[in-house]
Formats: sequence, structure tokens, C-alpha cells
Amino acid sequence: MAKSSIEWTEMTWNPTTGCTKISAGCKFCYAEIMSKRLQAMGVEKYSEGFKVKVHPEALSAPYSWKNSKIVFVNSMSDLFHKSIPDYFIEDVFNVMNNNPQHVFQILTKRPERVLDLNKKLKWTHNIWMGVSVENKLVIPRVNLLKKTKAKVKFLSCEPLIDSLGEINLKGIDWVIVGGESGHQPRPISKDWVIEIQKQCRKYDVAFFFKQWGGRNKKANGRELDGKTYNEMPLKRSKQYGV
Repeated sequence: MAKSSIEWTEMTWNPTTGCTKISAGCKFCYAEIMSKRLQAMGVEKYSEGFKVKVHPEALSAPYSWKNSKIVFVNSMSDLFHKSIPDYFIEDVFNVMNNNPQHVFQILTKRPERVLDLNKKLKWTHNIWMGVSVENKLVIPRVNLLKKTKAKVKFLSCEPLIDSLGEINLKGIDWVIVGGESGHQPRPISKDWVIEIQKQCRKYDVAFFFKQWGGRNKKANGRELDGKTYNEMPLKRSKQYGV
């Protein structure tokens, strides 16, 4: 496990590592860049860089964590990548099922595989399932997510690289929005952010604005019209007192 600087979580857990690009949001993948750095540093887990790998030894970690945690699962991978065996995904879910004191946040760009495995997986209350939605082309991911049995469903609109237009957020619990950061970030428009925020209000969905991004994301901050939005799903608030 590792403490995380990601604003919407507390720590990360990577029972798998590595991925391959699948849509426009992947262009400047931070996980790929970080994997290369860790490989150069001699970190064994990343000895093959960004090649997709499973790490069975990591499955025992959640059993040792003290106090309740909010955990981003596979910040360095996509649990539903085609190269990850079904049995290992089920193993990861078993660990999450056995640790109801923690919240596990899973984010994928491959909801079609989530749906394929949907009936085989046990969707306990502490598993939040999300999809990345960076532009209009991938909005169909939202409808696939809605068909799963996940108790809490969320969207990560980061990096937001275009207007998403109208989205039916019925059945969605949480939306995270953020601009791209790095050396060559694609621009974000305030209008796109406001457009999503208004739809969250319409559907009574928690809205979390993560960052404006840019080459200096710290300087650009994360306030929207002078306010910071750190809203979390109501379902979790009721269960965990947050």
C-alpha cells in the first residue's frame, strides 16, 4: 500500500500493474510515466516497466491495515484489462469482500469486461465502481457501468478534454472532474466543468472538482468560482459517518 496525494482517496493498492492505451484519455498516462521511473529506480514490481502483471503477494495487504481506509485499487493499472485472468479479478474481489471496513475504489476504461464478469463478482457495499469519461466518444461506458451490480457507481472525467454535453446521470452516485497535467497538457474549459456540475445538481449526484491541471497544477489550484468541491457519495456518508 502507499499513501496517496490523489485528492479523492487516501491510499493506493496495486495487486496488478501495467496497462495499454485504449482511448484519448490515455495519451499522457501518468501511470506509464511513473512505471518507467520506478523501473529505472530498480523497484522489482516494475522490473518489466508497464507490462501488465499480476502480483498475488499483494492480496494479503488489506488484512493488515488498521482503521478504515479509502483505497484506490490499481492506480498503476486497470483491473479489467484483457490480460488479467478472470480468476485473479475474482481473487481481488474476495479480498475486498472480506474487508468491509475499507472502501475500495476501482476505475476502469473497460466496463464491457466488468459487465461480462458482473454475475461472478460479489458486489459488497464497500466496492465503488467507476469508469473514465474524458470526451463524448466514451460516454457509452456510463451505460455499461449502470448495468453492473455495484452499489456505488462513479465517473472520473479526468482528463476532461472536451465538452461531454448532456449525460443521463440517473443511477450514478459521484462524478470527479479534472484537467490534464504534465508537460503537454491538453486544455480544459471552465464551461465544460460548469456543464457537468449543473447536471450533477439536476440528478442529485456528488460533485468533486479535482484540479484545473496544466503544467503547474498546484499554482492553478482546484477552486471553481472561489469554492472547493470535495463532495463524496451520500451512500458512503450514511454508512461510514463521513
